[in-house]
Amino acid sequence: MILTKAQYDEIAQCLVSVPPTRQSLRKLKQRFPSQSQATLLSIFSQEYQKHIKRTHAKHHTSEAIESYYQRYLNGVGRNGAAPVLLDLANEVDYAPSLMARIILERFLQEHEETPPSKSVINSMLRDPSQIPDGVLANQVYQCIVNDCCYGPLVDCIKHAIGHEHEVLLRDLLLEKSLSFLDEDQLRAKGYDKTPDFILQVPVAVEGHIIHWIESKASFGDECSHHAYLHDQFWSYWNRPSKQERHRNGSLRSFPAVHDDKGFEKKELDFCQGPPLDFGVIQLSRPDCFLLSPRNH
Repeated sequence: MILTKAQYDEIAQCLVSVPPTRQSLRKLKQRFPSQSQATLLSIFSQEYQKHIKRTHAKHHTSEAIESYYQRYLNGVGRNGAAPVLLDLANEVDYAPSLMARIILERFLQEHEETPPSKSVINSMLRDPSQIPDGVLANQVYQCIVNDCCYGPLVDCIKHAIGHEHEVLLRDLLLEKSLSFLDEDQLRAKGYDKTPDFILQVPVAVEGHIIHWIESKASFGDECSHHAYLHDQFWSYWNRPSKQERHRNGSLRSFPAVHDDKGFEKKELDFCQGPPLDFGVIQLSRPDCFLLSPRNH
């Protein structure tokens, strides 16, 4: 499905004042009943991640960390069963899983002889039963399961959804008897950045020749398109030789892409600059878009 810019802005504005919890997501669904749960969750997650990046530094000053840690100790001292860390994260507008990481690192620094490694911290966040303090383990667990934007649980869900969409796309290609190479096969050939699938025999879609297909299991706003172009799509063109270049490609975005400049114009310039420009053209399927280099 496609959202208009006005619809997208209304949802994004509504997210400014809500914490990243599943309870907030349910309220968002009630506010926008015509939008799918997947669309709202994806927008919710992306907008909150932008907010966290803007405010991340202030939560990691030594003063902030000590303040959070003392508030945690005072809170569990009064009632260890209360969701102290979760309430603290919501109060200071920080992701619960990230707050749990701050407190866990500070706790281990105080109780361990050597500073904890990143791998140890990640392992304890994935499995809080490894945390040597039972009260803190429970507090961390509450943060992980109630955070719908960050944390190991969210990472697993995102990975599973992305893999599911790739499998569905592979099945569609096999159903149509199309010859293709997947990411594993391309990496074996030495490519460092690859689309999900390269068609060994290009196909025509609505008058456009498609060489590759990329699936994204997230909301495709303009910011995301800029990031995809910079991090991935340009590298498909900038190959050492013309034979290795992947020209036109199809981007399949789940679950929505907002028409920031109006898809009735058919072409959107999400990236301008040498050596060529990419255009984004909506195909007849509402979740499929063509990425096409303009200068050949």
